[in-house]
Amino acid sequence: MLEAAVRVIAQDGVRGLRVEKLAAEAGVSTALIYYHFKDRAGILRAALEHVNHRAQAYTDEVESADPRVRVEQMLLAELQDVDVVRETSIAWGELRASAAFHPELRETLRTTTEAWNSDVEILVRQADPDVDAAAVAERLTALVEGLSERWHSGSLTLLRARELLTGAVERELG
Repeated sequence: MLEAAVRVIAQDGVRGLRVEKLAAEAGVSTALIYYHFKDRAGILRAALEHVNHRAQAYTDEVESADPRVRVEQMLLAELQDVDVVRETSIAWGELRASAAFHPELRETLRTTTEAWNSDVEILVRQADPDVDAAAVAERLTALVEGLSERWHSGSLTLLRARELLTGAVERELG
């Protein structure tokens, strides 16, 4: 059901999310959707948490011993022309934007964003103990989100987004 929720959100947006469509996509009844998630807000919160877990799965695959390289690879993993990455990124952006209109998403969003920043901050601190690792991590993760939104909306190519991100990592960490 969570995979179906992410697909529907990535295809139709949060405003286009209909429980009937989600149930059909998941191959279950609407009653089961409501039983499991209680309400639409529950679907959105669970989808946001699931999107975060999906992203962790492909960003955790980075295998360099060099923390600076790991930071760069982890962030670049968010900018891949791969179905699961595109779908995850689009759903994440949609859920983030929707938090302005759905306050029930804000706590989950804050928690997942803090966790991502923390993961990057740890690597940044290992790469360069002399920088403000928290600030660097926040700038870089925010940049990834912005570049991703521009790529998915067609105002920036994937290649250019990756070049800009690589340049930012270089400027931040040398």
